[in-house]
Amino acid sequence: MPRRYRFVGAASYAARVYEGAVQDLIDELGRLPGVGPKSAQRIAFHILQAEEVDVRRLSDALIQVKERVRFCVLCGNVSEAQHCRICLDPRRERAAICVVEEAKDVVAIERTREFRGRYHVLGGAISPIDGIGPADLRITDLLTRLADGEVTEVIIATDPNLEGEATATYLARLLLTLDVRVTRLASGLPVGGDLEYADEITLGRAFEGRRLLNAAP
Repeated sequence: MPRRYRFVGAASYAARVYEGAVQDLIDELGRLPGVGPKSAQRIAFHILQAEEVDVRRLSDALIQVKERVRFCVLCGNVSEAQHCRICLDPRRERAAICVVEEAKDVVAIERTREFRGRYHVLGGAISPIDGIGPADLRITDLLTRLADGEVTEVIIATDPNLEGEATATYLARLLLTLDVRVTRLASGLPVGGDLEYADEITLGRAFEGRRLLNAAP
């Protein structure tokens, strides 16, 4: 049976090669967001050198998160039950909903302690290049939540990049006919960045200075 070799990085005879399970691990780690070939290689060799009990603990955590974690049926936040802890918290204000792209953005906003309402996770942003349109996001679910008139303000907290701005503009126009105040986080956030990487002070000030996108009829 021929031995199997694969190259790390650019294919060349000078490149260092690995085979079998080691390269399979590097390949899988390299598929993770933000992990390049060198980082994948470092993580793989860290795992190789780690104690077996530590590796099994990591493996168990990965399996458990897939088996136990789901998305809240109401807001789309991560949860181990049908509803997340924020939706179940009776102390949260029911008149305000903050719309974010991903569940990780909820954590970023919660760290600011500036918002005491509830959330709605879209599951992404409008991006024609990636083939993602309004129908691919949880926009219909948002309209359903607004139907009873209980919510008086929708805060759009999508990322301050092209996709996030396109999504914010679409939502503002869509909600124009509803009796609801639509606001957008202030421009203190860095343009082209991701909400999850903003520091607490900048994000908190963005909430305080959010601007009105429409006027309630």
